[in-house]
Amino acid sequence: MGEASTQDKSARTTAQIEADIERTRDRLAGTLDELAVRIHPSTISAQVKAKAAAAVEERTARAYVAASGVVEKVRAQFVDEKGQPRRERIVPAALVGVGLVLLVASSRKRRKD
Repeated sequence: MGEASTQDKSARTTAQIEADIERTRDRLAGTLDELAVRIHPSTISAQVKAKAAAAVEERTARAYVAASGVVEKVRAQFVDEKGQPRRERIVPAALVGVGLVLLVASSRKRRKD
């Protein structure tokens, strides 16, 4: 095997060797161009922006899922399985809400005086 590859190399013509060198130069030039694009500040900036946007999107999706779960739990407290409102729970909650609004309004009025 060693002799055959030695013979193959020695049997190559100058044109074949020059063609190999030219192909190697072309591959090297392509590699250098690719590296230049990869390390260019605009490329790096775009990659950082894309990663940040993906992170924000992922967190937003998680927050949306969590909020949907909370809303569904709260809704289940005020609506029965058939979708009918539970008045025995809605009326007290509404009264508490109205009371809080009146309390805040009264404290603001006192601050103005």
